[in-house]
Amino acid sequence: MDLAAFNASLAHPAAPPALTPPLRALWHLARGEWEAAHAIAQSQEGERRHDWVHAHLHRVEGDEWNAGYWYRRAGKPVPEAPIEAERAAMIESLLSEM
Repeated sequence: MDLAAFNASLAHPAAPPALTPPLRALWHLARGEWEAAHAIAQSQEGERRHDWVHAHLHRVEGDEWNAGYWYRRAGKPVPEAPIEAERAAMIESLLSEM
């Protein structure tokens, strides 16, 4: 799967079954389902990919302090890129690990 296929899947009622939990969280976020995305990110706190998504979710929410905490836990710098650009880069990175 690539970014275009991921984005096309957003029109479906359910996430593609092959998506990892962090990608499934980003899929829900892209559909405006923040709470579902957050529940997935929280489900495996301490796992860096989950913490990275958790950080992004709090950045989207506008909670910069909380986002910074989760970026540190994920071992990632706080991005300067716009949120949508960060999300696309995250999706591509996580898809490349599948």
